[in-house]
Amino acid sequence: MLGSVKIPLIMNFTMMCAPVTTLSPDVIRQGRCGCSYLCITVTEMTDRQKRAVIKFPNELEVEITRDFDAPINLVFDCFTKPEHLSKTFAPFGEEVTVCSIDLRVGGDYHIVMVTNDGVECSFRGTYLEVEPPTKTVETWRFEGWSDVEAVESIELRATKTGTELTWKLAFRDQYGRDHMRNFNGVESNFDNVENYLRSLLD
Repeated sequence: MLGSVKIPLIMNFTMMCAPVTTLSPDVIRQGRCGCSYLCITVTEMTDRQKRAVIKFPNELEVEITRDFDAPINLVFDCFTKPEHLSKTFAPFGEEVTVCSIDLRVGGDYHIVMVTNDGVECSFRGTYLEVEPPTKTVETWRFEGWSDVEAVESIELRATKTGTELTWKLAFRDQYGRDHMRNFNGVESNFDNVENYLRSLLD
């Protein structure tokens, strides 16, 4: 669904760029990282399963909602326990090498993943709110983006068929928000969660 917010498809959580060999020259632009990207305009879009919806509440925030066919306690564990998160965090078949979580207000988390190209990506933050099994709020920092700060929140709501997730990332300023130009990595992470939950329930 097209709208009015311009989102260049340049990178996801793993800083991997969209391939340009299939793009026509008139849609190729030059990105900040020196690669090419496809620029489209969206305000809301759904994934191939019509289960994730991406919205932009304001210029600095990204919001994604998604349903999971699993009980709320198990979904919460998948986002907060290292033994689960280490199996779902890395998108596109990549590998988590560090997953440390101190799940309490003031506690820190540190997650490191390695891309298929051997690039190490490190994420850190501190928990500001922890309300099992419905909510966490934490600072968010990707060490590959200098001077970018954000606050991430995960809210869960039990439904008749499972659990609804609302994930938000609110950047401190426009400079930080401009770095977040692609959401394929986040959506792939949620696909991992869905598949992992299915394997646990089966």
